[in-house]
Amino acid sequence: MDFSTCPICNLSVLTRELQRHANSHFDDEDIANDFELAQEIALAPSSPPYIPVDDAMQCETSSRKNQERSSLRYEAKNCNPGEKDITEKIRILASMQIKATGPQIGQGLMDLLKNCLELETEKTTTILCGYVDHFQSSPSEDFGWGCGWRNIQMLSSHLLKQRQEAKEVLYGGSGFVPDIPSLQRWLEIAWERGFDKQGSEDFDQAIYGKRKWIGTTECATLFRSFGLRARIVDFVSREVVIRSSGVGKCVGKMAPQVYGPMDRYLSKEKNDVPGAVLTSYDVKAKPKVQQALIDWVWNYFSDNKSRKSGNHGILVSQKVPLYFQHDGHSRTIVGIQIKCQRNGSMQYNLLILDPGHITYQKFHGLPFKFHHTLSQPTESLAKSLRGNSGWQKLIKRGVHTLKKPLYQLCFIDPGVASPEEIENLKNLHSVRVEV
Repeated sequence: MDFSTCPICNLSVLTRELQRHANSHFDDEDIANDFELAQEIALAPSSPPYIPVDDAMQCETSSRKNQERSSLRYEAKNCNPGEKDITEKIRILASMQIKATGPQIGQGLMDLLKNCLELETEKTTTILCGYVDHFQSSPSEDFGWGCGWRNIQMLSSHLLKQRQEAKEVLYGGSGFVPDIPSLQRWLEIAWERGFDKQGSEDFDQAIYGKRKWIGTTECATLFRSFGLRARIVDFVSREVVIRSSGVGKCVGKMAPQVYGPMDRYLSKEKNDVPGAVLTSYDVKAKPKVQQALIDWVWNYFSDNKSRKSGNHGILVSQKVPLYFQHDGHSRTIVGIQIKCQRNGSMQYNLLILDPGHITYQKFHGLPFKFHHTLSQPTESLAKSLRGNSGWQKLIKRGVHTLKKPLYQLCFIDPGVASPEEIENLKNLHSVRVEV
């Protein structure tokens, strides 16, 4: 069995139970209060700049702007569901949302990755996304529960950089990737507008300031609310049997299509989704599920609009990165690589950006004692890529690492939906690949 150390109490627990155990240290009410306080501090007006006394006109203008900001802050804080028109809520949020922060990398991360791939000596074919920023979980903000939000930020960074039509509609046309509390507000607005009503009930229509895990359904709901064509696809074996609430259930041809198929397999807190807590798996991933996932990802990135980069079989796809969900964690797929082996078989590697990379460091003089830290993993990743050393362990994931029985992807088709199509996008469905 694989054990990991809890970052809160240093207790050794099963790796698959680590997130659930870590989250048990926190009380939802305290967490919500902390986030409310943090947001109020972030929105509080800064000290006004020095203004000469004799410059009456400048002083009056500055005062009026401060009054307008204070008014917007008051409205944002007291904008409860049903009190204001949704359009007004969107206007306020677009004005008050906060830009996500993170390490600044001079050369784009994907360019660094492409440079490393071109230096590989083996004959391979690689397909990469264009531009993607890496967003890391922060130990002071979202460690242990925020991977879904970080993946949404990664997908957003691509859309804002490479799709002008998406940039115009995302996040009120702000042109930047919002922080997690702002994204939580956008998701609440999507629910209020009628997107994924059934899914919103799992969170009681409220997620702002809460450390709740999200999945592909929430990712798709958020992007659909802006008119983007976010889709979900499930990969599942017909033989997979799960126990939910102590009752064995079979997921396969005989099982009805359900809302948010992957959500029911996530190990959520007992109060999140009553009667839908996963207790165990009866089987592991079947090779057919792994191969179906790999084949789908390869076909997805292998579009006719891909352009060749360099002389080493590297193609840059126009496709958006993939939100990659499995039990307990989610990551972002930014490409795929194939290598022909000597025996003629094909070896595949998914190229993945993980929002929760952990680096381990030894205590001096204590060789068997370790502590873990999220000490700027984005910078560590960039350093590995610049030095062309150790990046493979952080990004490449072979088929043998796909050990879960169930996987789910969220992808985004090109274009922006018409008003009529947006109404249809409010109802969330998935395509199921059964093997």
